[in-house]
Amino acid sequence: MNMHALDWAILGGLFVLLLVIAGLSSRLTRSVADFLAANRSAGRYLLTVAQGMSGLGAISIAANFEKYYQAGFGAIWWAQILAPISLLLALSGFVIYRYRETRAMTMAQFFEMRYSRKFRVFAGLLACVSGLLNYGIFPAVAARFLIHFIGLPDKISLLGVSLPTLVPVMALLLGTAVIMATTGGQISIMITDFLQGQFVTLAMLVILAVLFASMSWQDIIEGLRHAPVGQSRLNPFKQQNLADFNVWFFLILAFMQVYGYKAWQGSQGYNAAAKSPHEAKMAVILGEFRGMITLLLMLLIPIFIYAYLHLPQFASNAASIGEIVSRIPDGQLQKQMQVPIALGALLPAGVAGLFAAVIVAASLATDTAYMHSWGSIFIQDVVLPFRKKRLSPSAHLWMLRGAIFGVAAFGFFWSLIFPLKEYIFMYFQITGAIYLGGAGAVILGGLYWPKGSTAGAWTAMISGSLLAVSGILLRNFIWPKILPPLREIYPYWIGWPLLPEEFPLNGAQMSFFAAVVAVIAYVIVSLFSKRPPANMEKLLHRGPYAISGEHQCNNLSQGALKQLVCLKTDRPWVERFGIGPEFTRGDKIIYFLKITWVVFFVGVFVIGTVWNLIHPVSDLTWEKWWGFQVGLTVVAGSAAVIWFLWGGFRDLFEMIRTLKRERVDKGDDGSV
Repeated sequence: MNMHALDWAILGGLFVLLLVIAGLSSRLTRSVADFLAANRSAGRYLLTVAQGMSGLGAISIAANFEKYYQAGFGAIWWAQILAPISLLLALSGFVIYRYRETRAMTMAQFFEMRYSRKFRVFAGLLACVSGLLNYGIFPAVAARFLIHFIGLPDKISLLGVSLPTLVPVMALLLGTAVIMATTGGQISIMITDFLQGQFVTLAMLVILAVLFASMSWQDIIEGLRHAPVGQSRLNPFKQQNLADFNVWFFLILAFMQVYGYKAWQGSQGYNAAAKSPHEAKMAVILGEFRGMITLLLMLLIPIFIYAYLHLPQFASNAASIGEIVSRIPDGQLQKQMQVPIALGALLPAGVAGLFAAVIVAASLATDTAYMHSWGSIFIQDVVLPFRKKRLSPSAHLWMLRGAIFGVAAFGFFWSLIFPLKEYIFMYFQITGAIYLGGAGAVILGGLYWPKGSTAGAWTAMISGSLLAVSGILLRNFIWPKILPPLREIYPYWIGWPLLPEEFPLNGAQMSFFAAVVAVIAYVIVSLFSKRPPANMEKLLHRGPYAISGEHQCNNLSQGALKQLVCLKTDRPWVERFGIGPEFTRGDKIIYFLKITWVVFFVGVFVIGTVWNLIHPVSDLTWEKWWGFQVGLTVVAGSAAVIWFLWGGFRDLFEMIRTLKRERVDKGDDGSV
């Protein structure tokens, strides 16, 4: 076992502290709007830290460890394909600004406002099925991560019964998450996620310092040089033998990032929780600065472990770690757990407890957000639309709590029975596509195209879903069964390529094809629809439908601020860059700081890619570049930690004051 008394004290203290905070914050929850969306009272820093923590997750840590161990720094290089897209989406307030303007508390509620009640129920059910399947492996991956990191045995004896250690660890994590999510809903989730986010960032800085103290940067580079030919961990242009996390993987992600932007509802409570559309937009802009240190550690830990396991001076320790990994019977699980096992063997007392606490915090943050989201969507968008009489607030809240418990129970049992046979990221892509395959077209069309019709929405959602489900069945069930008989008759099929062991399309590729078909279906059917264009001003609460207080205009006088509609700036070219009348001077500084940071790295990516295609750059040059990028990110990320500590706690206290003085609106319960 890799844990000492100090480590267990840190881990136990985290559990107790989170439960106490969740209990105290539950006193602020007095209505359905509080439980579902924190009564739309969150500021930008609170939002970006808390939502970033909910999206981190122990499973995301494991998935990133898996990805970067396989691809090294090359994955960071090709990920720059996504950077300009992320920049444009964030600066423009793409989707999130208009969605917040609708004041919907779930995406399916927006679907009813834009399309129809029947479509709301269908989309809500589809989102639940996709979300539950996607979430179903979270508990097992998080528990295995913790088990292998700590070094717990595979089985334990409990009351005379031998059980897999996975069972009680999952039960502990899920039980704690259920308590945190049901006590105060989105309010307790947001507060605990925010505090966990601040803790994780500071803990990551400590862990990063310890790692660099135990191995020099030059040793890390030397270890990465031992990568097989065509699978370089340093030079992204020498990865031709890397099958999964290559340039094509990131090109597909780039398309899906735009198509499915904010469509995934795993943290839907956050999408509706901002105190204004502008705050929601600014939270997205700030997101990259918030995650610098965390994302850097997601990269450096697996790279550090890869180097350690391939350096000759650590050969004996590497052999011991390899022997532990080899005891895991499943090959894919070995890939997932290699980094946690090695890390558990290397971190000293105290620091090991810190990292274990990071795993637990990340697991609980994602569990609470997902349980709350899928449970809320099931009640709000599948169950309640069939009721003719509105529930009392008390009954409504208890129904939501029951659904959260149901999501936890599903995750527990699905994790026990489902064998994960591919990379975590690939499983995310294909299970998410059950809903996202059609949802992207429906959301973008609904928010930006008045001509988009209900018939087009139905067609896109059904076609995207069917293709995604077909891909799951074909890849995981049909292909393994039909492959042996096909190979027996293969010699008679002249000209066919050799049939591969696995289905030739991975999860990301199948998601891409499902999305393309859904877009085509939505556009064609909508163009032939006779339905009149939607009233977008009414949908978005603009013009004569504007709501007082939703838009604060900083270019107006104090008296003019009482108007319902913001005036346009006198510089329309500025508005084209996403800077509107709601921007303060500080907002503009943040805005241009974001542009400068992203444009610098994208410029390096474009120039470096073109230069390499003309005249290949040496591995030594790549080594120097990665050293510079890591150093720059550490400096900027450390400054961002202080920045978000101040801004986050300011927003937290302001939200608490707002919730205490706000009047309860019993009618604000997600009904249309």
